[in-house]
Amino acid sequence: MTTRRTVLLGSGALAVVAATGLPSPASASPPRRRLANLAHLDFLGDVVTPPAVYGHVAYGPEPLGVLWTYADHRDDGSYARVGGGAYDPATNTYGQGAFNADDIARAAVVYLRHYQLKHDAHSLAAARGLLRGLTFLQTVTGPSAGNVVLWMQPDGTLNPSADPVELPDPSDSGPSYWLARTVWALGEGYATFRSADAAFASFLRSRLELAITALERQVLASYGKWNVVDGRRVPAWLIVAGADATSEAVLGLSAYVQAGGSSRARRALSRFASAIAAMATGTTRTWPFRALLPWGESISDWHAWGAQMPSALAAAATVLHDNSLLGAAIGDAAGFTPLLLTAGGPDNGWLPAPIDRTQIAYGVDARLQALLSVARAANLPGLRQVAAFTAAWYFGANRANTPTYDPTTGITYDGISGDGVINRNSGAESTIHGLLSMLALDNHPDVARLAQQFGPADRSLSGLELVEAESAQLGSGAEVVTPPSPWTGESQWSNGSYIAVPPGGTATWTLTPSRQPRLLLPIVNLLPNSGHTTWKAGPVPLGTINHSTIGPQGVSAAPGALLPITLPALLPTQSTTLTATSTATATASTATTATLTTTAATAATATSAGTAIPAGTAIPAATAATSAGTAIPAGTATPATLAPTIDAVLLLPMVSSLRLGRGALFASVDHHARSVDLPTSGTSYSYDSEGRLRAQRTGVRAVVLPGGFTVVC
Repeated sequence: MTTRRTVLLGSGALAVVAATGLPSPASASPPRRRLANLAHLDFLGDVVTPPAVYGHVAYGPEPLGVLWTYADHRDDGSYARVGGGAYDPATNTYGQGAFNADDIARAAVVYLRHYQLKHDAHSLAAARGLLRGLTFLQTVTGPSAGNVVLWMQPDGTLNPSADPVELPDPSDSGPSYWLARTVWALGEGYATFRSADAAFASFLRSRLELAITALERQVLASYGKWNVVDGRRVPAWLIVAGADATSEAVLGLSAYVQAGGSSRARRALSRFASAIAAMATGTTRTWPFRALLPWGESISDWHAWGAQMPSALAAAATVLHDNSLLGAAIGDAAGFTPLLLTAGGPDNGWLPAPIDRTQIAYGVDARLQALLSVARAANLPGLRQVAAFTAAWYFGANRANTPTYDPTTGITYDGISGDGVINRNSGAESTIHGLLSMLALDNHPDVARLAQQFGPADRSLSGLELVEAESAQLGSGAEVVTPPSPWTGESQWSNGSYIAVPPGGTATWTLTPSRQPRLLLPIVNLLPNSGHTTWKAGPVPLGTINHSTIGPQGVSAAPGALLPITLPALLPTQSTTLTATSTATATASTATTATLTTTAATAATATSAGTAIPAGTAIPAATAATSAGTAIPAGTATPATLAPTIDAVLLLPMVSSLRLGRGALFASVDHHARSVDLPTSGTSYSYDSEGRLRAQRTGVRAVVLPGGFTVVC
């Protein structure tokens, strides 16, 4: 039965709103057939009988289930299964291999979830075969026990040291993404086979416990310790320093604990979840706008692929009955994701500028799963509406204006480039995550109907805009600098270069005018003793950036941090010029005006260059290392000032929008409610910054609440 609630509108009128947050079933289109089609995934599957190898044991004598890594599209429309790396026809081997643990694990999850949804015997058998293949890749003896070999050749021979080299090398010599994904598959596998095949479930449990032992030894041994990354405190107990990798392990641990897993699994789940939650950062107006960052060695990167952190926190919060984990997940799902969608969708890389605009199913699926799982765990049905806008990518609401998933074949294309070119290959990863999305939609048919309704509709965007620094008119010694590599070690120059603006230098940009005020976020490289830039729109002052405000480098790979900095004043409407003027900084003490404070709930420690920093201790920004690696004590006069560097400028309207036909998604970074015009009369749902429904109305105008989002459908 659909529950209902009464919502007070701004006009004082009352409206009845379905608790699902979606249009009522009476107005929806008739039910559609199931979307998940496993035919292409089946095509990628294979079996092998591997040669005996010390430390690797198969469950049962029958051939093992495996999965080809890639499927290349041929001119006649067919697909050819291929492995990774250079192929040697004489030996029938690949530089990497034909099959890999990452994809075998995730494909097993697809079959397990399909079985849970449809009780399909074929899916249960396929999951069993793949889990047997996956556990053969797991090393069971010696110092690497519990870890996993990544690659296998076509005949089943293991290839622990691939070409090109992947870390760790050998691939079972330490924690890895593939160990995290093995935990994911084993956890969901145990939960399913516990009732379907008790003996096999017992075997999966033993292998999962072995993996947990490896994680305790290699990762959780650092629980309670914190690293410093450019002055920011980050947990030291993330798997391969990744909240993304850790999130996939948490999905498996959550399933395992929910199904009666061990107390040590519950402890590991709690500790990993706390590390993921600690990666939340930003505010409604500061980058990355409440996103959960994926990498524990950079405060400048976000990527869509593998960003399952909100899903993991939602699952852990539910299993552990710990709602404190939901705050970070809600910020990511209700705050950051609507802005991401209005900026163009789940891009492969904001580094920190949105420069890798390729979009793949792995990223789209991560956003979709996050929205649905947080909606369920936090009782925020409005996120289901946002999920429909996300899922519409598969049905044509993308830069190519073409469906990327075919329900008649089960093919998901390998991605769409930033300029709208489709990669029509359909390898394992894209197939897997496309199907995980389709299974989620089959489980939420109302979301599926809305997503398909949006999919073929006209698409228009008005959101985050990137202005390259090099497009400025430069004056008084300012110059374009092209470093040897665009990659800094922890972030990336957006156009492969940047501008250096020495004291007295200027940079002036010509902007496209807007009818809205906009946030202005110059992306600058913060380094000690780097001076200031003062920003103006025509004669209107917008604020000053202290380029020296940066904390200790800590474990980050490069000194300083490439970050978007929000200026205090808004860019006025109709502004067409923007100017930055550089000024010098005389001393380190005056160049650094901020401190970064550790705020752990527990008395953990952070480390910077080997120094323990107790929780609650202020970290003076002036103690950061210079680009030469020399510490500058606070208050020390420095002989010269580095020229401030500017990578790009981000412009973000107070209300950004994504329109798909008659549907629309609006996202706010304003401090005040704003009204927006609709092309035709529609029903709008207005949500606050925490994703809570605050108003519903019908008409040609909608209200967008401060820091919140509004859906029209």
